[in-house]
Order: sequence, then structure tokens, then C-alpha cells
Amino acid sequence: MSAARSTRAPVRAALSALLAAAAAAGCRQDMHDQPRYEPFEASDFFDDGRSARPLVVGTVARGFLNEDQHLHRGRIGGELADRFPFAVDRTVLERGRERYGIFCAPCHDAAGNGNGVIVQRGFKHPPSFHIQRLREAPPGWFFEVITKGYGAMYDYADRVPPADRWAITAYVRALQRSAHASLADVPQAQRDELEETR
Repeated sequence: MSAARSTRAPVRAALSALLAAAAAAGCRQDMHDQPRYEPFEASDFFDDGRSARPLVVGTVARGFLNEDQHLHRGRIGGELADRFPFAVDRTVLERGRERYGIFCAPCHDAAGNGNGVIVQRGFKHPPSFHIQRLREAPPGWFFEVITKGYGAMYDYADRVPPADRWAITAYVRALQRSAHASLADVPQAQRDELEETR
């Protein structure tokens, strides 16, 4: 009897191993052979019929956390920013001039007086950038108006990235300054040159 038991033990072990292997193979479920869906393709797997799942609320794409309130919201400590989030140089002003020409000049005109092509065709007249109220407005105000819109102006947040909104704001400041500049604002070397041509 003990010899029979000793013969059955390896057979049982072999059968157990074979059953475990069969069970494991049956659990595979061919995961490597799942259906592949194209973007926006319908699926009968989910109740809503969509193959792509909606993002979890609060999901932020990598690189788009936008923690810098000054750069991305135009605010410092909750208040409208009274300065730019980066140094304004010639490159920034050139970019601002280009973006202004594309997005702003149709309404505000090239000089910022509010007589753009759209206005000449009967649309509402925006205020001139050269009125006292707008000359005294902080840079964060212009950034926020570009971002959120104001009055008849719709927002440009989805069309103009934050750095370009700041560049446009810098260019508006340059327009304001140029319209109200005096000879004292011109550097001495250029001032001498201007006085010679008079």
C-alpha cells in the first residue's frame, strides 16, 4: 500500500501541475489580441458607446500645469500684475507687433486708436489705447482682457498663448509711449541726430 501511495504522489503532482498550466492558459484571455480602436471610433464595450474614456476631473496634461500665476493669469498675489513676468526686449516687442497685427489691429488699428477695418465696416468702436484710463491701466489688465475678453471683445485665450499675450501687452505699451513721447524720452545719441535733421 505504501508503494502504491508513493507511485500516486508523483502522478498527482504531475496532474496538479498540468491542471494549473491549463488553468493559467485559460485565464490568458488573449489580451494581446484585443480590438484596436481609431480615435473617436464607436465601441460597444462601454455603455456610452465611446472607445476613449473621458479624462478624470482635474487632469492636467504634462507641461500644462501653469502654476506661475503671474505668467499664466496676469496676477501677482491675486491683484492685476503691475509688471511683466519677463524682461521686455526688442525680440519681445517684435513678436508683440506681429501678433498685434494679426489679432488686434483689425479692430484697434495699427496705431491703437480704435479705428480698425472692422470698425470701418460698421462694428462697435473700441476705446483708443491712448485714453488716460488705459494709459494708467497695469499690464496685467491688458493681459486679462486678451485672456478673458471685455465688452464686445471676445477672449483670445485659446488662440494666443500666454507669452504672446504678454508680448502684445508690451507692444500696446510701446504704442502708448510712442504717442505720448517727448524729445526727453529719446536717448541722447539719437536726440542729437534728430535735432540735426530739423
